[in-house]
Amino acid sequence: MTRPGTAANVPYRMPPALFDARCRACWYTVAVIALVVASFWTLDLQWRQFLSLDAMRSMGRFLGEFFPPDLVPAFLRKVAFATWETLAMSALGTLLAAAGGLVLALPASRKHQGDAGWARAPTRLLLNALRSVPELVWAAILLIAAGLGPFAGTLALAVHTTGVLGRLFAEAMENAPPGPSAALRAQGVGNGRVFLYATLPQVVPQLVSYTLYRWENNIRAAAVLGVVGAGGLGQMLAFHMGLFHMQKTATVLAAMLALVALVDAMSYGARRLLTR
Repeated sequence: MTRPGTAANVPYRMPPALFDARCRACWYTVAVIALVVASFWTLDLQWRQFLSLDAMRSMGRFLGEFFPPDLVPAFLRKVAFATWETLAMSALGTLLAAAGGLVLALPASRKHQGDAGWARAPTRLLLNALRSVPELVWAAILLIAAGLGPFAGTLALAVHTTGVLGRLFAEAMENAPPGPSAALRAQGVGNGRVFLYATLPQVVPQLVSYTLYRWENNIRAAAVLGVVGAGGLGQMLAFHMGLFHMQKTATVLAAMLALVALVDAMSYGARRLLTR
């Protein structure tokens, strides 16, 4: 059978029948559904107790303790300082990670089709190791060396995000259009100048977009890192929740929400400018 409007020697293959042996997507879908069903079956999910009237009353009483938030000027000044500390931790950690990720992305990517890429596998293994450890674990480890405070949190964000951005940057470089690079290499230009004048200009918008997106994520991560003593809003949150100061906790949570919303809006606007 041939496709209408094409040459007679071009075969037209019909899509495989549903749940045919060749229909991989169908069987993958069945496998995912079976995994979800097995998850519900094996987990002890007590939905009846969770949605009971007593549980709803307890949750209502608990939420009622958050109101009204503590708006004492002295406490608001502490929250404002912790908010700035969290923002600074995320910004500096992301900046260090972008620099480190770019440095590691160069050996983690092939420069051209014939590049042997001897350092590609070990560098990617290093990037996998950096990002496989969560920020909270990195912070707990680095607290031993850096001590309590935002320095350990900043380093934890930088180390984990370096693994994430390094892998994303390497993929962007490998997927860049090869035409400009090949034209420069044909003229005898070295790898360094090929990267600066051909590869980098093509991938800069993508690299900046990845960095801004990770900055958004690091704002949330920085707020959580304070739970282990890494400073910022998270440390205030852990302290006041531990003492059941729910009105103060509500103020800290409101500051977190406002900070995340502000950074999301700034990052969205910056990405819109890059895509124009």
